[in-house]
Amino acid sequence: MKKYILLFLLSVLGLQEIVAQKINEAVQYHIKPARGTIAIDGKLDDAAWQQTELGKDFWMITPIDTAQTSAQTDFRLTYDENFLYIGVVCYEKIKHKGYIVESLKRDFSFGNNDNLWVILEPFNDLTNGFVFGANAAGAQFDGIISEGTNLNPNWDNKWHSATQYLGDKWIFEAAIPFKTLRYKAGETRWGLNFSRLDLKSNEKSSWARIPKQFFSITLAYTGVLVWDTPPPTPKSNISVIPYILTGLSKNYTDASSNTIARKDLGMDAKIAVSSALNLDLTVNPDFSQVDVDQQVTNLDRFELFFPERRQFFLENSDLFNNFGFKNIRPFFSRRIGLGVPIQFGARLSGKINNNFRIGLMNMQTGSMENQQRPAQNFSTLVLQHKLFARSSIGLMLLNKESLGFDANAMTNYTKFNRNIGLEYNLASASNLWTGKLLLLKSFSPIPADAKDEYVQAMNLTHNGKHLIVQWQYESVGKNYNPEVGYVPRVGYVKIDPLATYLFYPKKPTSPIFSHGPTVESIHFWNTQQQHTDNTNVLFYGFQMKDRSALTLWTATDFVRLQNKFNPINPYAKDFYVASQSEHSWRSAGFDYTSTPKRKVTFALSSRVGGYYGEGTRTAFAGTVGYRFQPYVSLSVGGDYNAIRQVWVANSTTQEMSRQSANFLLVRSKIDITFSNTLYWTTYFQYNEQQKNVNLNTRLQWRYKPASDLFLVYTDNYVPEIFGIKDRSIVLKLTYWWNA
Repeated sequence: MKKYILLFLLSVLGLQEIVAQKINEAVQYHIKPARGTIAIDGKLDDAAWQQTELGKDFWMITPIDTAQTSAQTDFRLTYDENFLYIGVVCYEKIKHKGYIVESLKRDFSFGNNDNLWVILEPFNDLTNGFVFGANAAGAQFDGIISEGTNLNPNWDNKWHSATQYLGDKWIFEAAIPFKTLRYKAGETRWGLNFSRLDLKSNEKSSWARIPKQFFSITLAYTGVLVWDTPPPTPKSNISVIPYILTGLSKNYTDASSNTIARKDLGMDAKIAVSSALNLDLTVNPDFSQVDVDQQVTNLDRFELFFPERRQFFLENSDLFNNFGFKNIRPFFSRRIGLGVPIQFGARLSGKINNNFRIGLMNMQTGSMENQQRPAQNFSTLVLQHKLFARSSIGLMLLNKESLGFDANAMTNYTKFNRNIGLEYNLASASNLWTGKLLLLKSFSPIPADAKDEYVQAMNLTHNGKHLIVQWQYESVGKNYNPEVGYVPRVGYVKIDPLATYLFYPKKPTSPIFSHGPTVESIHFWNTQQQHTDNTNVLFYGFQMKDRSALTLWTATDFVRLQNKFNPINPYAKDFYVASQSEHSWRSAGFDYTSTPKRKVTFALSSRVGGYYGEGTRTAFAGTVGYRFQPYVSLSVGGDYNAIRQVWVANSTTQEMSRQSANFLLVRSKIDITFSNTLYWTTYFQYNEQQKNVNLNTRLQWRYKPASDLFLVYTDNYVPEIFGIKDRSIVLKLTYWWNA
């Protein structure tokens, strides 16, 4: 293990750009206070706009990154004591053909809409920032950027915007309250960039130039917003967001269950301790209006991951949820309030200064006597310090404590669970090199070998324009126990090298943006150094200029099971293949996504090949969408898995036999956006594996910025007889009040 750590540290010392000037330092915009009032109406005809500096000369990111875009964009910025104002004119290369958008729904998909994003980096640290924007029909988008390039679109805050489409151009005008932003008082240099996607011309562009292998939100390449005087600091910045809720619910699977009437009150609050540090409070929160998870067919041996969507947990969420790796997360906020009500919580997060960030969270859940479940307290502390150009070192302390714990009665729970973690995040000034070094240790009242309670992991990635190379190492002890985290597998050592080479056709008439192969070889060993898993995959991908994509792949797999497992349906225990049994197979498939430029869109994927127990698995998945822009977006899709002739043992008789199964999953979604403040979304999902039909329909009226009325109706059915399992209807009103 020591040699791997040494290699990583040598890489850090050799590759890290300790002192580096901002790459786009020369790309500057000078902002001055507004000389007059500005009305947010999408017209830019206020006299105050004419007295501002004009920003222009956007560069293409794709299909080429060496020329200015043919679909040019102009912008102006100004401010007063309360708002930052942004006005943008997006000129059309292909005129009077209308815009391409999905709907008026907030937080749209970037790649499926003509849109403009404004990237603000108030700390000028190249790692943390905000995104505000709209599509050409006026749907708003906001999100937060962490680690220089990771976007969380679920963050939602209070601001104002308007758009106007004129045929040869479209206009975006916005007013962002300084109370919405987090920034250091007295700072006169912010990072700034603009990202625009024009689907008709197949051009993605930015104000400050960005190499085409990077996302347009990559903060390493922002320009500079120069303030003539420091931006004003809000005198008071307190937001109180109370809610009232009423509803009915009933469990039809329990004959003795009665209809439950809900009458709830709760409140969130946001208090700016400083312009860069925020205190979030919540009392009796309810998240019934949050979008339902998209169901999947699970044929894996391990737990699946679903992202956090609850608003309280989202601001500065990277401090908590991004600590660790994709499948090694010591903290996962969805563990809090899972099947149990949250009573109250507090979260202090943000920047102490330009180099130091803090995240402190405390949440309290209630007890459930019918489940012998104790009340539990969750405490988390994260400290992060910036190093060199864009790197950082972080410390995490976690404590989950059961209150009023009775070890004899509460056998499914523990008195406490604690974790301590240390990580180093590498990010070079140009974002060409990225990586991470991670160390974790858990503490639990359950007796265990202390040396098996550790995690050691690291990765290093070279993000070249043509060559992308990644190497990852993970070692997770068999007794490592993250009760508040997401670590689906323990007791293993993993090595995962990957290499991609991309070709960019030189002919301007070529429809292909890039193509090339990817090779990956994943290996697992158990704690006895026995080789347990190996997957070798060869991909060949084509990315087209119209944003359609095709990937062909073939793979070989080997698995030596460490525990018995039902490969036909992990949720069922009637059949299994034995622990220590060996399985190997070959498979191949493709994935295709159509261009978003057309009103009809679709995606297809397939897989054919071998499977566990000398069986076979054939899978098909597809989604078809249609939009009546900008008001209606429809999609319907499904996954089909056919598993054939798998040798399994009967759990009762131990007799061996060949078993087969089919699993169908159907998903449909209807988005009706009557305006950019009134949305109606309906999900219908049928999951044959889980034997469930789900209907969820939600009406949302944003009657004021960040203030909403929700009406949510949910049904779950038994598929065979379409009998009702449970039903609920909820009416919820929230109001965002600023002091």
